[in-house]
Amino acid sequence: MPSTIFNPPPLDLELGTNEIHVWRAFLDQPISRFHKLRQTLSMDERMRAERLHFDQDRKRFIVGRGILRTILGRYLNVEPSRLQFCYEKNGKPRLADKFSKVTIFFNMSDSGGVALYAFSQDGEIGVDIEKICDNPEIDRIADQFFTDRESTIYRALPESLKKESFFNCWTRKEAFIKAIGDGFSRPLDKFDVSFVPGEPAKLLSIAGDSKAASRWSIQELESERGYAAAIAIEGRIKQLRCLQWLARDLWFNVAYSS
Repeated sequence: MPSTIFNPPPLDLELGTNEIHVWRAFLDQPISRFHKLRQTLSMDERMRAERLHFDQDRKRFIVGRGILRTILGRYLNVEPSRLQFCYEKNGKPRLADKFSKVTIFFNMSDSGGVALYAFSQDGEIGVDIEKICDNPEIDRIADQFFTDRESTIYRALPESLKKESFFNCWTRKEAFIKAIGDGFSRPLDKFDVSFVPGEPAKLLSIAGDSKAASRWSIQELESERGYAAAIAIEGRIKQLRCLQWLARDLWFNVAYSS
């Protein structure tokens, strides 16, 4: 598919109904920007970061959560550090009830230093991004986690298409389970997606039920060369807007609501 174009956000950006916004950000930021983003995090988020073993993972977690806060702060006109989250059983974050007058559904994913953030007012949304890499185990993983139908199609593909197809399938499945909030409690081999390069992204069936699957939309994204990515949302994707997070968003609209 052609590359998805991520444009700088306008200063008057709003998230409207019937819109999906997907932001791309790069998590390896200069140290001065890292410290500004860290200041937006809650004590709990900073403690979670400190529990990560590798320094790069800690820094990327802090930047990733800080960017999430700056984007939500723009939509809500709230100082990012004032935002509060609650968490579902599987760890999926939501805005705390005090911000429920404006319902924003959101999800984020990162891989290899690239992050995607998806936002909607119309219903639950999931996003996944994976860096495409060589892995001698992908055939075994496909046999373990793909449906029988998917495995049959995957095994019949020429070797030149297998790696791209695998990551197409994986990101679409991950986006769907993140949208419904089930995490790994919903087995990946219980629903079918399309994944062969050149085919439109689609949820084909849920536990064999194509009618249930038709209520969902999956959209492939080419966020960065060498990555696979997808979003999933209940209903139709009416308007998709792709945006690039910029450092200016750290200082956007400093006169937040009190």
